[in-house]
Amino acid sequence: MPPNISNTNLKVYTEKDLQKEGSSTEKKINDESVTQGERQIVTKTDGWEIRNVKWINLILITSLHLYFIYACFTFDFLKNLKTTAWFLFLYISGGFGVTGGVHRLWTHRAYKAKWPLRVILAVAYSSAGMNDIYQWVRDHRVHHKFVDTDADPHNSKRGFFFSHVGWLFLKKHPEVIRRGRQVDMSDILSDPIAALSVKYFPIFRFVFAYLLPVVIPVYGWNETWYRAILSQVIRYVIILNSTWSVNSVAHIWGAKPYDVHIDPTENRWVSLVTGGEGWHNYHHVFPWDYKAAELRYSVTTEIINFFGLIGWAYDMKQPSLEIVKSVVLKKGDGSHSMWNAVPCPADKIE
Repeated sequence: MPPNISNTNLKVYTEKDLQKEGSSTEKKINDESVTQGERQIVTKTDGWEIRNVKWINLILITSLHLYFIYACFTFDFLKNLKTTAWFLFLYISGGFGVTGGVHRLWTHRAYKAKWPLRVILAVAYSSAGMNDIYQWVRDHRVHHKFVDTDADPHNSKRGFFFSHVGWLFLKKHPEVIRRGRQVDMSDILSDPIAALSVKYFPIFRFVFAYLLPVVIPVYGWNETWYRAILSQVIRYVIILNSTWSVNSVAHIWGAKPYDVHIDPTENRWVSLVTGGEGWHNYHHVFPWDYKAAELRYSVTTEIINFFGLIGWAYDMKQPSLEIVKSVVLKKGDGSHSMWNAVPCPADKIE
């Protein structure tokens, strides 16, 4: 059943709607789809050669993870529950900034948000400590259009490690750069809140991802500097790896009930740690669905639904059951419940 929110905030698209020429949704689907010929751009992939390594990233990310291992063995979450609650709040809010903000809103335009919600999302995203909105959206749009080819920034065909974090250790493949320059980013630049966030992102990231998360526990409830820093190292590394797992784990392990011909999969564990981003096979078929899943509820979706109730989120897009059923029966691997346990025909997996 659909989420229990005002029908005026939902936009359910039928197959007829998607066939209309000039439809904004049709245009969006075309923007994120390529022909089979375009997908065959895989060239001889640059390997792990010294000249390709981004040494600063390699040293910083490796050091951060080594400190994370130390922190996990020494930090006592039960010693001060206020610090633990603060840790959880920042993990959820930062995660929502990624999943509900830079991903579903700014990258896929799966729903619209009024300015107060966009401000919240920009601040929440800044607290996650990643690249600025412009870079994240550009790379993710390229990822969808050229998924798992050399134009994909985190091409899973180059292995689990590369798609998880290795892509940050290496210079971008020339195809990633070339295709990234072709992406239409006018909507991000025309959004004053997103544009402001991009312009001053180094400041926003420092304040919301590093400074305030440590300072507030120290001055708010007399936490020690050592424990405040340690807790945020743990939080930061977990949110990074949770996000990266969508690019790696959810492109390698899991079922493909919506399209057996693509690499993205359905992975409940990834969905658990990311607030609903693990239903990745569905998401790559319907990237414009604000739920990023067919029927499954998630933290991100429920927060968007809440903002829908108060009118800050609206025009939340989702496909009709008719479209979903058609796709499942034509392209799925037979694991969807619609098949009623009937094995997928051989021609579906050839």
